[in-house]
Amino acid sequence: MLLRVRVTLPDRPGALGQVARTLGVAGADIVQVVVLERLGGRAVDDFTVVWPGASRVERLLAGLAAIPGVQVDGVWRAIGAPVSGGHDAELLAQVAANPADGLATLVDAVPGLLAADWAAAAVVPTDWAARSGGEPTVAYASWRAPAPLHLPEVTPLRARPLTGPDGTRYAVAPFGRAGLVLVVARTDDEELPTPAFHVIEVDRVAQLVRAAAVILGDHLERTPETAPIAHAVIDPS
Repeated sequence: MLLRVRVTLPDRPGALGQVARTLGVAGADIVQVVVLERLGGRAVDDFTVVWPGASRVERLLAGLAAIPGVQVDGVWRAIGAPVSGGHDAELLAQVAANPADGLATLVDAVPGLLAADWAAAAVVPTDWAARSGGEPTVAYASWRAPAPLHLPEVTPLRARPLTGPDGTRYAVAPFGRAGLVLVVARTDDEELPTPAFHVIEVDRVAQLVRAAAVILGDHLERTPETAPIAHAVIDPS
């Protein structure tokens, strides 16, 4: 089983090694380490690990909690190791190569970039400010998105993390055209407490969305509010 573990730890020599040793002793095989933040003497790191399916995750959490100054922010199942920012340029090149399917290409690829569960492009009505609540209309959803798909309130339209009533973690970013918003999600689990999207992750989504909006231009205007929900039907794994 592939897990992603988010840890806040002291930003001092030896701290990262101590966390890595603890993960190894607990039975985890480290695949990747991503530094999300270093500020004020603290660091936030994401560890992608292979975890024996028969072992209880509580063993892993207990080992990390025993390290002075270390805090486990969350653990979640990952489809694959998160990929670097270099892949963002490759994705945008694919979007530009086929603008007619560019929105679907973006939505399908983003979960893999961020080790998320699913993503969707949604349309918010132009008069959202005058309305009291209501869900946005889903224009396209990636594979693994739940059906029926119920999205959280995403207005006001700005890039930010959200937490749904059921504990699902979201990152949302507007395209700035046609009321379109990209919604990326990680679902919560009773045994695996999923962390909120980090500001670095939200910024990455926002940059991708802004770049895609420039590339796709008027193609985004062709996504009506009443568009039927489209789903990816091919499992990319």
